[in-house]
Amino acid sequence: MKKVFFVSFLVVGISANAQHFSIGLKAGTNISNFTGTPSFELTNKALVGFYGGAYLNFWLGKNFTFQPEALISTQGAKFTEGSTSEKFNLTYVNVPVMFKYKTDGGFYVEAGPQVGFKLSESVPEDQTAEEFAENLDLSLGAGLGFQSAMGLGVGARYLAGISKVGDFDASDRPNFKNSVIQIGISYTLGGPKKK
Repeated sequence: MKKVFFVSFLVVGISANAQHFSIGLKAGTNISNFTGTPSFELTNKALVGFYGGAYLNFWLGKNFTFQPEALISTQGAKFTEGSTSEKFNLTYVNVPVMFKYKTDGGFYVEAGPQVGFKLSESVPEDQTAEEFAENLDLSLGAGLGFQSAMGLGVGARYLAGISKVGDFDASDRPNFKNSVIQIGISYTLGGPKKK
């Protein structure tokens, strides 16, 4: 948890010179899976989870903003081998930092990195925390959406893992990565919603 606070303060410090900022809340649905899984006899399916948290939005110009977030996110995958299915559920505190371009009409596109800190995991009994997910997860994200002048917004984002979920023996299990689609709503509280 100390790492989360450190990253949050670092992001705020870097953004201290921004002319305007606003705060907001967001929540929605995760559709998550693992990429890089083997094709032989083992299949994986997406899990549906949730995310929720808060963000700061700093205006860098007329149409550009810088948006650090802190989100609780449940994700993972479901593995099926023959008639046996097992769920691998992971919970992270994710800190995405998105650079956004907003049109005057309220539409936006965004892209940026994300750092995730594992809070907990629920995996089959023959797994352990040391054998499965690492405590740190790195991703790159991109998305699009719309935010009204009143502050209510809708958006979708894809997050592609760039770090391995765990340090596994490739001959036994794959070195797979997180893959998450997020669809949700947001609401900006106070501050300039449009410059």
